[in-house]
Amino acid sequence: MRSPIKKKRVLEADIVYESDKVTKLINYIMERGKKNTARSVVYGALKEVKETLKDVEPLEVLETAIRNVGPTMEVRSRRVGGANYQVPREVRQERRLALALRWIVNAAKARKGSPMHKRLAEELILASKNEGEAVKRRENTHKMAESNKAFAHFAW
Repeated sequence: MRSPIKKKRVLEADIVYESDKVTKLINYIMERGKKNTARSVVYGALKEVKETLKDVEPLEVLETAIRNVGPTMEVRSRRVGGANYQVPREVRQERRLALALRWIVNAAKARKGSPMHKRLAEELILASKNEGEAVKRRENTHKMAESNKAFAHFAW
C-alpha cells in the first residue's frame, strides 16, 4: 500500500524581491545551513545582473532563465520483461522548476576563477539568452527523450 501524500511546505517569499523563485534559488545555493551566505550570493548575483543589463529587471532575467532551462521532456527508466527501457515522459511544473534551478546552480559552481555571485550572474544572463551550460543540459535531455520516442508506448 502506498504511503499518504505529504503536504508540500509553502516557502515564504524573499524579503527583497518578494518572489518564491528567489527563495528557492537561495535554498539551492545554501550549503551547510548557511542561509545568510546564500542570500548574499543570490542578491549579489541579481545586483550584478542589474548592473550588467541596465534596461532589464533582474527578476525578469531570472524568470526567463528558468523558462529557458526547464525541460519539457525527460527519460525515466522502466523495466519491462527483463530489459530496461528509457521511456520519455513529460515533466511536471514543480520538477521543471527544480531541475532548472539545480542545473543553473551546478553550472555556476562548475565555473572557476571568480566569486560565486559573479558566476551565478553570468550563468543567469547566458541562460536568459538561451546559451550556457544549463541550456546545453536541457538540450541533451530533450535529445535523449527524442531518440527514445520509440519506447513511449511503455509509459505508465
